Amino acid sequence: QVRLVESGGGLVQAGGSLRLSCAASRNIHSINNLAWYRQAPGKQREWVATVRLRNSADFADSVKGRFTISRDNAKNTVYLQMNSLKPEDTAVYYCNVVVVTTNYWGKGTLVTVSS
Repeated sequence: QVRLVESGGGLVQAGGSLRLSCAASRNIHSINNLAWYRQAPGKQREWVATVRLRNSADFADSVKGRFTISRDNAKNTVYLQMNSLKPEDTAVYYCNVVVVTTNYWGKGTLVTVSS
């Protein structure tokens, strides 16, 4: 079982930056994909970014060029650096890992971007 705890959310003005962290309760060095998702009010949860074991990453088109994702296996933590934030980035951001066939989610951290 894996417990995930997100942090780093808050209120920021458009154009600003935030860095989200997701701390895992177990070693992540053997977990291939670590991902961030988000859910805006009234919308479905959507994928944001994934980082793999060798630090290759993929991003949703809506955040490409503005967000970066990274992992620190020594700290069992995955990060989401968000720059040039827009009001449409307002959402609860969730960390996700899949171990074997089980999806694990954190409780999320709220990001609010004011215009």
